[in-house]
Amino acid sequence: MDEIINKVASSALQVFDLEDYFPEQKHLNIDLSQWLFEGFILKEKDFREHLKQHNWSQYANCNVTIMQPADCIIPAWATILVTSKLVPFAANIILGTYNNMLQFVYQQKLQQLDYSVYTDKAVILKGCSKKPVPESAYIIAMQNLQKVAKSIMFGEACSAVPLFKKL
Repeated sequence: MDEIINKVASSALQVFDLEDYFPEQKHLNIDLSQWLFEGFILKEKDFREHLKQHNWSQYANCNVTIMQPADCIIPAWATILVTSKLVPFAANIILGTYNNMLQFVYQQKLQQLDYSVYTDKAVILKGCSKKPVPESAYIIAMQNLQKVAKSIMFGEACSAVPLFKKL
């Protein structure tokens, strides 16, 4: 019987897997409506008192998303004040959604990578993931990989879609 050879493993293909850069920190949300009168009116004195009483240490080393209810008018100073309370503890702080946080963290991580290891290589931008990798991360990766790679495909080695080939 012939030996089964994994041709993908022995090929020159380089796999770029965005799951490798998925945030390791825990993610927590802060919904500002919890500190608003009837959930949508900001009363400064009460708001400041709620912030003073809040346990900020629970956000240590976490990615924190500050969420504003759509039906509220919240002055900019309020989110900035909440941010000032989080700064000593949180790893990252953004105003928005969980997906916005993922985009932010991926952008930071992917802009810091050394892509020279992919110079003149055939690269597969791995497409299947078990984690919620945002589509914007693939766009950032493509922009950086295309500057150095010989070719780029998307998906898995067994069913990759060609995206780019250097002429």
